[in-house]
Amino acid sequence: MEERQKEMRQKLAKIMVEGTAQGGAVKVVANANREVTDIQIDREKLDWEDVEMVQDLVLDATNKALSAAAAKEAEATQEMVKNMLPPGMGNLGNLFG
Repeated sequence: MEERQKEMRQKLAKIMVEGTAQGGAVKVVANANREVTDIQIDREKLDWEDVEMVQDLVLDATNKALSAAAAKEAEATQEMVKNMLPPGMGNLGNLFG
């Protein structure tokens, strides 16, 4: 089981998602392990005098990316559980999602 968990973490690390705010002014990239891997900021689209706005946009984009990552993680986990079941019992995977 530990080996399967490790394998799953490696698979999730390769699934990338992103969250954006204010038309792409802030873009956050994360993987399905819910790890933020990149943050991109378009300087020209932001008012750098309004620090609170910039912070809010970074938080918004981060939360969107992490939410998308959680959804991908759930999909991958459900698929893994389904594949672990004996033949003919694949529909039981729906019990977990």
